[in-house]
Amino acid sequence: MLRVALAMAIGYLVVSQTAGDGPDLAVYARIKDEGNTRSRVMEYAAELVDGIGPRLTGSPNLKRATAWSVDRLTQMGLSNVRAESWGEFGFGWQQRGISMRMIEPDVATFIVAAAPWSPATPGPVTGDVIAVRGFTDEREFAVPRGKLRGKIVLLGQAPGLPDVTPIDQPLFERRDDERLAAEARNPGPPAGEFVNDERMFAQVALRERSGRFFADEGALAVIAPSGNHRRGGISGGTMWVDHNAAFVGMFAYRKEHAMRVPLVIVTNEHYGRMKRLLDRNVPVTVELNVDVEFTGDREEAFNVFGDIAGVDPQRKDELVMVGAHLDSWAAGTGATDDGAGVVIVMEAMRILRALEVRPKRTIRIALWTGEEQGVLGSMEYARRHVAEVPRSATPAQMNMPAFMRLRTGRPVLKPDHARISAVYNVDAGGGRIRAMALGPNPALPPIFKPWVAPLADIGVTDTFFRETCGGDCHPFADVGIPAISFTQDPLDYVTRTLHTNMDTFEHLIPEDLRQAAIVVAVMVYNTAMRDAMLPRTP
Repeated sequence: MLRVALAMAIGYLVVSQTAGDGPDLAVYARIKDEGNTRSRVMEYAAELVDGIGPRLTGSPNLKRATAWSVDRLTQMGLSNVRAESWGEFGFGWQQRGISMRMIEPDVATFIVAAAPWSPATPGPVTGDVIAVRGFTDEREFAVPRGKLRGKIVLLGQAPGLPDVTPIDQPLFERRDDERLAAEARNPGPPAGEFVNDERMFAQVALRERSGRFFADEGALAVIAPSGNHRRGGISGGTMWVDHNAAFVGMFAYRKEHAMRVPLVIVTNEHYGRMKRLLDRNVPVTVELNVDVEFTGDREEAFNVFGDIAGVDPQRKDELVMVGAHLDSWAAGTGATDDGAGVVIVMEAMRILRALEVRPKRTIRIALWTGEEQGVLGSMEYARRHVAEVPRSATPAQMNMPAFMRLRTGRPVLKPDHARISAVYNVDAGGGRIRAMALGPNPALPPIFKPWVAPLADIGVTDTFFRETCGGDCHPFADVGIPAISFTQDPLDYVTRTLHTNMDTFEHLIPEDLRQAAIVVAVMVYNTAMRDAMLPRTP
């Protein structure tokens, strides 16, 4: 027993020593050992992705995921574990069963999914299909007016069919060092102009009005194609479902913007067959059943937090935050967006807790929700605790998510603004981490370079990216807090899983998730142990 106690004491001293600005290689070694030999990352992934499944904000499954994450963080031994309400979201909704088959001129079963927050059909409905071109202006409603009652609308989004092209490039890829260096040299496209954002979201608002038009005209349902915006196309049974494809609108989860006619998304191949038949004046009839459930229209939403408490008397109230978003879309099971990020940051916290680290600053995990609807959970957290940013409320700006609206004044700072050293975010799929995205702050690369160097053996380079953090760290970056994300191997995230029905457990690679959790644990630990907080953008 004495030998065990001595061994524990020695280990305690190793992980408690001050890291300062340089890397503590003994801690690196212990993090790597814990993360490689006793990892629970795939266990967490199986429980979240397979056991709970899709986690649309407001849904019963997200409630289950919230309770699950609180339970797992508590089991790790984190302190101050809690689900914190960020307010009323809107509809609770889930799919129960979606089916569609063509019955004329041939019998064929089609691959479909309901658009989020679509209403149900009253059981199976049968109707003749009528093709309607996507609208660019409300005056175009005149063309199909009076022709839609009792029909099922095949709604286009462009003048022609979605492309289903031969796949002539790999759908799965990794970054090599040369590509990383080339990408880092390219500053990327300039920040989007808000006038263009206004135009884009004006079209989204038009889609909502088109849905009401179809309902008023008596259409039984609407079918929209998956669309096609990615290398290799969206094909082979993959559907890009969860992106406000037709007339969902940005705010379909709110009662005042509720969809009034069922909407399903179909694979491009099956859409194409129906459209080609109609173009040849061959009548098409389909049978459609949309079985969905609404569980309330004023569902409350929660973020989940847990801490490894800081111990330095002067720094323990300062924070290093690390997060991912717990919510997902509904067609797949949210494996890579962002179940992978969730289990990576959870495993990083488990590793640090297993090593019984005593950081100077408090390390806080944040599992955000409402990310897919416009970083709602993280933005409300930032508004309450970090800074309140006055934003435009013109009609054009109100069509947009709040975080994209123009500022109209200086931020009003809250107490946590001065206490947060950094916010790390993991939301780029399940690939291994290859580099750091530090934003435009020139003071950060010299700090991170020595931190990254000992990770070369697991594939992390000292290449740094200048792009601003997106997603749930945006509300923090927007008020000057260092918001850091990770450049990961793309795998098939963009080509196959992002917002599709194929976002499933099969696309998670254990070795990649283990490596990512180790890297995140190291960076969070170093930031918590540094003598000073990370410098902010000048």
